[in-house]
Amino acid sequence: MIVYMFLVALGFALLIGGANFLVRGASSLALKLKVPDIVIGLTVVAFGTSTPEMIVNLVSAHHGTADIAFGNIIGSNLFNILVILGICALVRPLHVKRGTTWSEIPFALLTSFILLILVNDSHFTPGAPDVLSWGDGLVLLGFFAIFLVYTHNLSKRGAESESSTHLYPLWMSLAFIVGGLAGLIGGGNLVVDYSVKLARMFNVSESIIGLTIVAIGTSLPELSTSLIATLKHKPDIAVGNVIGSNIFNLLFIMGVTSLVSPLKYSKVFNPSQFVMIGATFLLFIMMFNPKRHRIDRWEGAILVTVYVLYSVFFLR
Repeated sequence: MIVYMFLVALGFALLIGGANFLVRGASSLALKLKVPDIVIGLTVVAFGTSTPEMIVNLVSAHHGTADIAFGNIIGSNLFNILVILGICALVRPLHVKRGTTWSEIPFALLTSFILLILVNDSHFTPGAPDVLSWGDGLVLLGFFAIFLVYTHNLSKRGAESESSTHLYPLWMSLAFIVGGLAGLIGGGNLVVDYSVKLARMFNVSESIIGLTIVAIGTSLPELSTSLIATLKHKPDIAVGNVIGSNIFNLLFIMGVTSLVSPLKYSKVFNPSQFVMIGATFLLFIMMFNPKRHRIDRWEGAILVTVYVLYSVFFLR
């Protein structure tokens, strides 16, 4: 058992380290190719913080452990909104731009509804299997393309970039990319393989393992990024990182995962999906006031409390 736990922890370390190296190498390479800084921030960095979730999902799809894949994404999104933003708001109230409230958060809410509808086939067609099919994946990727168009238009409007890209020699950039990918692939395999073995050893369902251990572990890059942004008085980065990651998780990662292998869906995830939708809506309500657009400390405490209650009543 201890060996399995150590290997899972090692897998998370490889995932986080691999994502960090991939972001450094890809950002430096993009800078050498004169890619605009805002594009680096909206694509390379956002992609990098979500690569642990993506690698875990791709490995899960390949191994046929769909519950790990769904639990990873749904659990990560819940942890991102309730815990990461909750902790950041407790550290310092989060003031955000108007566009975040009226554009990104509603889009994240829409994507949550889309996934819920696509996986509950039997609700609309009695007798049909609940599965995230190739066609569903194409729908998700289609909405992701819309999101990319939005971010492209955002960059054209002259939005400022907050990335701190370092320029490395070409050989070092390529070494970072290759090393990062190797760490991600190796770490993803360790996390999935030994999380499943731990679940079976303790007679815990793979869905619970996915919603907790795997989800929290793969969300660590988002946690560190948002906390650092909060401490540096960059709340838009802290909130945008979480919202962008959630959209990326639901649309791109789930879309690509279903193209690798259609995922059989278990309705045991429906309550967690409803909590995810409710958490996103709660976040919108907290910043709805047109005069402030912020999350105060007491609201951050509410977010963290909701996650604790969810863990107590739903994850049993």
